[in-house]
Amino acid sequence: MSTDDETDGQTTRITRKGQVTIPKELREEFGLEEGDKVRWEKTDDGIRIRKATQSAGRGMLVDEDVSEAEREAVAEEMEVEIRERRRTDWTPE
Repeated sequence: MSTDDETDGQTTRITRKGQVTIPKELREEFGLEEGDKVRWEKTDDGIRIRKATQSAGRGMLVDEDVSEAEREAVAEEMEVEIRERRRTDWTPE
């Protein structure tokens, strides 16, 4: 992210329940949607937040002779389906 980006240096508040809002521009840029999981990591400089992805098994559901492009297409289709189900099934706690 460049220093000219309008989200650089932007602050949000922590709620009484310990919740924070990720700015809309960052959610859009990094593909974060309602129901997605994020990982909080301690660093020497503070805290880092990362999108929690399950990429280790990516491609395991297709034959070995399938091209990388086709594997990615299958993965994208599955991701769209998962996101749609999260939208309809997920309810806030």
